[in-house]
Amino acid sequence: MTMSASTRVMADDIAEIIGRDLPWEKLTGTTVLVTGASGMLPSYAVRTLLRLNDEHQAGITVLGLVRNEEKAHRALSDVVERTDFRLIVQDVSAPLDLEGPLDLIIHGASAARPSLHSADPIGTMKANLLGTMNLLDLAARTGSTFSLMSSAEVYGSQAADVELIGENSYGGFDILNPRSCYSEGKRAAETLCSAYAAQHGITCRIARFGHIYGPGMALDDGRVQAEFTAKVLAGEDIVLNSDGSAQRTYTYVGDAIAGLFFILLTGEEMVYNISDVDGLTSIRGLAEAFTTVRPELGLQVHTKPSDTGSRYAAAKAQGLDSARLLALGWRPLVDLSSGLARTVRSHADEA
Repeated sequence: MTMSASTRVMADDIAEIIGRDLPWEKLTGTTVLVTGASGMLPSYAVRTLLRLNDEHQAGITVLGLVRNEEKAHRALSDVVERTDFRLIVQDVSAPLDLEGPLDLIIHGASAARPSLHSADPIGTMKANLLGTMNLLDLAARTGSTFSLMSSAEVYGSQAADVELIGENSYGGFDILNPRSCYSEGKRAAETLCSAYAAQHGITCRIARFGHIYGPGMALDDGRVQAEFTAKVLAGEDIVLNSDGSAQRTYTYVGDAIAGLFFILLTGEEMVYNISDVDGLTSIRGLAEAFTTVRPELGLQVHTKPSDTGSRYAAAKAQGLDSARLLALGWRPLVDLSSGLARTVRSHADEA
């Protein structure tokens, strides 16, 4: 059967991840639960673990927890029938009772779409609060290591002169704005990790992801990297709903997941930023970079200001300082230009 463009790109990405100089043997024979397994980042974690079985006979059992079984079968069609993978269909907000051993929990289930933060702030908080607590209870019962996929949004508003945010630089946000449900939910989830580590001795590792892009993105999720990809695929000019001056660190998904495994296998701190500082650019700069992926289309970037305050994070600067992760030996391998090209190519079959 001919591989789709998306499958080929993902396969190459996973090969790069497991080619990293890491003590992968620490995962041999383990059972790993990945929540939100059909999402972009968690699905890459699932595929990395399964590729270790293929390439290194690691004997890892992967449990993938999802809420939407139909979506999971689409997103994980290449792995869902494997004997070393088991799909669990359940809302992470409900208590989870698993039989058998469990060594590692990677919690990636979260309502990441900006539109959901406004439309369903309660559901957004439930996945981060109840979901994290349920999984930490499970970790306490099984003696598992717990890893939380967190977000740059925990940092809140930063001073105007801040370009890169370190792990201890916390700003504020309006806690009575329902849009804060995601940021506050992630902050509370991190506090739960710290509390369970202190009270139950659980080993917790928190990965704060910057703005991640690549194969597996839902092109209708409302984030600019998804919107811009969709525009390029449709051959349409990119229209910004702001002046595009807000800066972010954009990191390719393969590099981001490699960072997660550096943290899990070699990290000693509880919290690490994951970001490619060379991918620091403004939203306008990102849009312009997207237009160069297919220069033959002659796409342009336009500005059409509108009131989108309820949908998008207000922070003007949200680039992350990755010095702590770099000290572990992690380096991003895919620059912004190459990453955008891979992204567009991978989504071409789905457009």
